[in-house]
Amino acid sequence: MGDARQRSYDSRFTPTLKIRLSITLKIALAQLNPTVGDISGNVAKVRAARERALKMGADLVVFPELFITGYPPEDLVLKSSFQEQSRLAVENLAKYFGDDGGPGVLVGTIWPEEQGLFNAVVLIDKGQVQAVFRKVHLPNYGVFDEKRVFDEGPMPGPIEFRGVRIGVPICEDIWQEDVVECLSECGAELLLVPNGSPFDWSKTDLRLNIAVSRVTESGLPLMYINQVGGQDELVFDGASFVLNNDRSLALQLGAWEEDVVLTSWSKNDSGWVCERGERLLSQEGDEAAYLACVVGLRDYVNKNGFKSVVLGLSGGIDSALVAAMCVDALGHERVHCVMLPYKYTSKESLEDAQACADALGVRYDLIDITPVISGFETALAEMFENSESGVTEENIQSRARGTILMALSNKFGSMVVTTGNKSEMSVGYATLYGDMNGGFNPIKDLYKTEVFRISRWRNSHVPRFGMGPEGVVIPERILTKAPSAELREDQRDQDSLPPYDILDDILSCLVEKEMSLSDIVARGHDREMVRRIEHLLYISEYKRRQSAPGVKISSKNFGRDRRYPITNGFRDQVDEEKIK
Repeated sequence: MGDARQRSYDSRFTPTLKIRLSITLKIALAQLNPTVGDISGNVAKVRAARERALKMGADLVVFPELFITGYPPEDLVLKSSFQEQSRLAVENLAKYFGDDGGPGVLVGTIWPEEQGLFNAVVLIDKGQVQAVFRKVHLPNYGVFDEKRVFDEGPMPGPIEFRGVRIGVPICEDIWQEDVVECLSECGAELLLVPNGSPFDWSKTDLRLNIAVSRVTESGLPLMYINQVGGQDELVFDGASFVLNNDRSLALQLGAWEEDVVLTSWSKNDSGWVCERGERLLSQEGDEAAYLACVVGLRDYVNKNGFKSVVLGLSGGIDSALVAAMCVDALGHERVHCVMLPYKYTSKESLEDAQACADALGVRYDLIDITPVISGFETALAEMFENSESGVTEENIQSRARGTILMALSNKFGSMVVTTGNKSEMSVGYATLYGDMNGGFNPIKDLYKTEVFRISRWRNSHVPRFGMGPEGVVIPERILTKAPSAELREDQRDQDSLPPYDILDDILSCLVEKEMSLSDIVARGHDREMVRRIEHLLYISEYKRRQSAPGVKISSKNFGRDRRYPITNGFRDQVDEEKIK
């Protein structure tokens, strides 16, 4: 590596004094769930984990990226008081641990200094901050906006810890080749990689492939430490792992749960090797999506201090799945389901909602909205005279239900959980200030076809940490009947939308894949239908801007990932030559 990179390293790092030359090393991996902004709470987690690591006989305990502040702290880091408290917390940690002979601590935090504000990892040992590692590559795509709040760190070198030269590339730093290359050429023997890597369906294999590439290029073993838990729309699955320098998987932690695990390392002629430990399989597909929704909902409710949740249980698939998620996340005693029937509500829906509530063991109440609708009709009779009944009257039903749920929330302190799926949110089949009311939506990033699949998965499985019952919790009739909002007589979703398998494929092409209309039509879809769905997608942007946050599952969710203008005159054109 060039001299400039070496000089940058020399000017910014002070290697620790060599305590002893080791041929063994014990590193505790702390896969934990921080809370953004709760500096004292996160510090308490560091103390508790280090105490566990001390009892395990660890030399070092490693925490995820920005653990002291929680990740991602977003614009909180721009507050001078937040910067000061974060740095003070680290300095106080060093004093608290002192020179007690216990393990060193490698923990992520923001780090303000004259040169800028950094996403950093600090090494605390022997009562002092021995080194600061500053993140080089700041992600600025998808859900990430780090360039707007942090400064880029210099190209790093390793630090000597108890006779071992350790490199600390931070999260995005291993997604590029140069940081690990620099560390390797500067003499690193072992890579410890703190992460705040959010979940999506494709992420698990991608992370592992990136890590394998860095190990292959550098010849160095790598420990990948990721956080768990929910933070607003993001969920973090953990799934931390260790790769030896022969690319073999030495250790794989479970996903979605906190853990502190000791790894044992020894040095041989080929370098440092991690002793093989437990290798837990990460959940995939519908199971992973369900767990992500449950964890995201649980942490949103708990971290924001809500004691319970309330939701409308309509007898349809979306609210049934959300009710199951609420019970798995919080326990049945913290979930209140309310059926809000009107004259269009079918007998089957009433029976199905009751059966779902009974299966989940939740409190269930029925509030007839007929008097409320009558009140609106009376109040608006003069204004609506000589006009035909239509969407306005349908929306009044939805808004009456939303108002009642919000009243229950205000009166009893329960957060309203809203239940609209991604298909509906895409094309605007949701009512502002009605069924969109709520504080959080766990299925916001699930298309309708995915809702059905995941519901069937839940009927056959209970999540490992789920608090709900075994067996069928979503009645079979809910899974088989035609979806309907029941806002008018004999209404069905497919009266105005294509079948959901067709709709969801078109939407996936438009939203996640950003495909042209020509390419979508070339897949076999009707061109006028594709044009119509694109139009509905664009004109519904104003609704999505006002929707509740929800768990990110896909590679491109509405909100943090996909940022389209509300005022938008663009419409794609079909290229006839392209679809021939």
